[in-house]
Amino acid sequence: MEYSEGIVNIINGPVVKGTNMSSFKVNEMVTVGEQKLIGEVVSIEEDVATVQVYEETEGLKAGEKIYPTGSPLSVTLGPGMLGNIFDGIQRPLQRIQQMSSDFIPEGIGLLSLDRSKEWQVTILVKVGDVLKSGDVYATVQETTSILHKLMVPYNIGGAVKEVKTDGKYTIEETIVVLENNKGEQLNLTLYCKWPVRKPRPIADRIPIYKPLITGQRVIDSFYPVAKGGTVGLPGGFGTGKTVTQHQFAKWSDADIIVYIGCGERGNEMTDVLEEFPALIDPRTDRPLMERTILIANTSNMPVAAREASIYTGITMAEYYRDMGYDVAIMADSTSRWAEALREISGRLEEMPAEEGYPAYLPSRLAEFYERAGCVKTLSGEEASVTIIGAVSPAGGDFSEPVTENTKRFVTAFLALDKKLAYARHYPAINYLTSYSGYVTMLEDWYKKNVAEDMIELRNKMIRLLQEEEKLNEIVQLVGEDVLPNDQALVLETARMIKKGFLQQNALHPEDTYVVLDKQYKMLQVIDLFYENAIKCVKMGIPISTIRSEDVLQDIFKMKYEIPNDKLELLDELKIKVVETYSNLRQKYE
Repeated sequence: MEYSEGIVNIINGPVVKGTNMSSFKVNEMVTVGEQKLIGEVVSIEEDVATVQVYEETEGLKAGEKIYPTGSPLSVTLGPGMLGNIFDGIQRPLQRIQQMSSDFIPEGIGLLSLDRSKEWQVTILVKVGDVLKSGDVYATVQETTSILHKLMVPYNIGGAVKEVKTDGKYTIEETIVVLENNKGEQLNLTLYCKWPVRKPRPIADRIPIYKPLITGQRVIDSFYPVAKGGTVGLPGGFGTGKTVTQHQFAKWSDADIIVYIGCGERGNEMTDVLEEFPALIDPRTDRPLMERTILIANTSNMPVAAREASIYTGITMAEYYRDMGYDVAIMADSTSRWAEALREISGRLEEMPAEEGYPAYLPSRLAEFYERAGCVKTLSGEEASVTIIGAVSPAGGDFSEPVTENTKRFVTAFLALDKKLAYARHYPAINYLTSYSGYVTMLEDWYKKNVAEDMIELRNKMIRLLQEEEKLNEIVQLVGEDVLPNDQALVLETARMIKKGFLQQNALHPEDTYVVLDKQYKMLQVIDLFYENAIKCVKMGIPISTIRSEDVLQDIFKMKYEIPNDKLELLDELKIKVVETYSNLRQKYE
């Protein structure tokens, strides 16, 4: 079918209507006007089409032309993505800065990966080999820690006819030629393109069974996150969403991190862009950026590109997943993305639903979170994409539509609490309203890799915190002094759990990251204190005497004073707890 060019008719911010567009397709990428602004067709009615433009439309005039490209909005996938900083439609910001130092100029086209850079390629196939979709035909050492595997694109296969030798190539050079069963020749280069709104294919989904270790005690021990899982991270202004996601990015045992700053404030995104390149990866002692992709789409960037940035990020994550890597994607924040949907929906004159959001908000959120998962790739490897989506409800109201709908589609919900944040309790994850559906799925892993009673111990600590919450209502009415000793001990133990275990200092060298074995032993110490102290209470020993023992200070300070590699000191502390309260009971006998 021959393509004609559309004609701009109506301009409403990022939404442009064009006539003479009956030959265009929905979701097709187009270029608009003399400046060739990048856009996407969102609806067609007879020969009138609506296009959302991913750049500023200032200066665009009615009567200018809309040019087809014949393909949907796609990203270029290949070496050069790691360590790079892109905007919402995969244009490299560092390269754009060299072209225009202050703002992104309009009409610069769809720049993506550097096409002039040469990569050292190792070819893995020979003439005569038969390849199918997902087979790895060459590798590139993209960074020190990540080997980039070049895979046969989906729906392509055939016998190898020509092969280049190992050497340096740009991403556009053909290195392998296939011949399919129709006799057609297919050229394989170092990159491929993929439409962002379409999930990349997999061989099979596999049940979730292993955790994403973050080194954050409240997450790993209380509300674990699984590899291939989905996490909602809601919180009002100043509750620490971004810092919590930074901790995920820096310390989690994912191979690759994709961080999407979606509609966040410019100064907050600047912190990320300045901090990440300076961070050292604790696993490799190399810059963390070597296994990170940043997508920066600040609140003053075009609103339509913000809507696309989530899809750009998840498509990149799926590409590395297909190589066999565990990828974690941070979306900060999905609320700003939903606001972009709302704004575009309003300009498209669609019927608004709750709080002005479009009626399709739940299905769009579901589509996004459903792209997470633990999978068997086309090449037969096991890999995962974990999605951690921050939500910024206005005024911290968790009953608003984005938070409510996110809750429906995520399995772990880490609710950040304003009261905890104001009390300087970080991470400010509310230990009573948060939940994780992965606890039962991961129980076998914890039993095998940490301890038989790890989940049991965790459940016991949560019960003590729930009991303390009920007792606090009585304390507020009549004061703590009137409580019986056993209930006063519950309050003391809960304080120990909160201050000594759940509260964690991201800036302290020993406390910023804690290995699972240390977390388990810390819980054991607190449990031993409670079990031994309750025996003292039953003997009639006053709670004030139990509290006055020096060992209590050791328990509160264990998170700072006992390093991850000296866990025998925790065993000594356990012995000290038992001996202290055993001696105390002997005095009263």
